[in-house]
Amino acid sequence: MHKGKIILGLVGETGSGKDTVAHYLDRRYNVELLRFSRPLKKTLDLFFEQSSKEDQAWLYLVFKERFGEDVLHKGVARYIAQHDGIMCVNGMRMMMDLDFIRSFENNYIIYVTADQKLRWKRTASRGEKSDDDQTFEEFQKFEAAAETEQAIPAIGKNADFVVRNEGTMDELLWQVDDVMKTILKSQSK
Repeated sequence: MHKGKIILGLVGETGSGKDTVAHYLDRRYNVELLRFSRPLKKTLDLFFEQSSKEDQAWLYLVFKERFGEDVLHKGVARYIAQHDGIMCVNGMRMMMDLDFIRSFENNYIIYVTADQKLRWKRTASRGEKSDDDQTFEEFQKFEAAAETEQAIPAIGKNADFVVRNEGTMDELLWQVDDVMKTILKSQSK
């Protein structure tokens, strides 16, 4: 068994499969799921039936200006301090998110990624957010321009593990199992 807390940071571009990986970690390994964006989504849900990724990016910038860059980290840190076990912070988007996860003793960064066109097709078919029906060119433009998307590849370069989600669901989950076996083995020493 692992010693104390394990903090996983999950990073990946839109449509890469981060949520699929997170939910699998929850089901298979009893990992507690956390998100930096949860307060943003809950706030937007008060006003809109369906918010967009752009809405979340805008609200983050408003919160950041009013309460400081680390406003979302403070909430997650408070939760982590009060709980034990394996926790996964899904949705790392800024370099400061990397620093935040690395501030915990037992931390691991997992980068879930896939080809951009494949990711666009996934988001277009899921209809989860109001702007999921955008063209590939609009998708590319958003990823290139949005502050919340620009640091993802750099964070990914600092990851302990890279999971490429370009095959079957089984292939994705086998990769995740390999990652977790390595993490749990290193923590059992």
